[in-house]
Amino acid sequence: MIRDLAKPAAAASLLALAAHVLPAGTWLHGPRRRLLPGLAGIGHPGHVALTFDDGPDPASTPLFLDALDDLSARATFFVLGESLARHPELGREAVRRGHELAVHGWTHSRPWLPGPARDAREVARAAETVRQVSGEYPRWYRPPYGILTGGRWYAAARAGLRPVLWSAWGRDWTADCTPASVVRTAERDLAGGGTLLLHDTDRTSAEGSWHATLGALPELVRGLRTAGLAVGTLSQHWEAPAR
Repeated sequence: MIRDLAKPAAAASLLALAAHVLPAGTWLHGPRRRLLPGLAGIGHPGHVALTFDDGPDPASTPLFLDALDDLSARATFFVLGESLARHPELGREAVRRGHELAVHGWTHSRPWLPGPARDAREVARAAETVRQVSGEYPRWYRPPYGILTGGRWYAAARAGLRPVLWSAWGRDWTADCTPASVVRTAERDLAGGGTLLLHDTDRTSAEGSWHATLGALPELVRGLRTAGLAVGTLSQHWEAPAR
């Protein structure tokens, strides 16, 4: 009798684990871009979305805001709720300068175990913090590490957020990255319609790695414009780009 009761419980556990893990396969770059272009951030072919994760950080984010001003470029910042709550003035300054805030989670946690209620609570809390700071409810969600588990899919849907990952990155979180390596890596996969992932802080990266990203930014933006591409936020990314 006990053995018979254990079978349905084990099956239910396996189903819950599958529902948690299988959606995270969207992290794989090639299948994501081919099968789920919207999730990969594929938008208007004449535009590239510039996005930054993990901030805001008072040591580095203001320097990125200044660099983007110098380039007359706007970006989407996927912020951590706890960091935004600690430094709301940085979020307000980003919005004042024409950038948009999006949700990266409350903390930069790894989703090893299923926790849909936890995920929903934390994503909703981060979204509400963005609303309070920016005056507008956010539109976009990118989970930490790009691991979009079943629970995080559910959390985004419940909060009314659209998940967007990326089509290219600069691999700018490593200890040995340089401005040249960030540009080279980003340009390998980046094309019109793409979404570029960068970081404006080293909070969850190698110490000081953001210096390479900051150094790469002018060459990246100018190179895209030389190629005839507009650069801007995700909210501009599915519209015809301004010339």
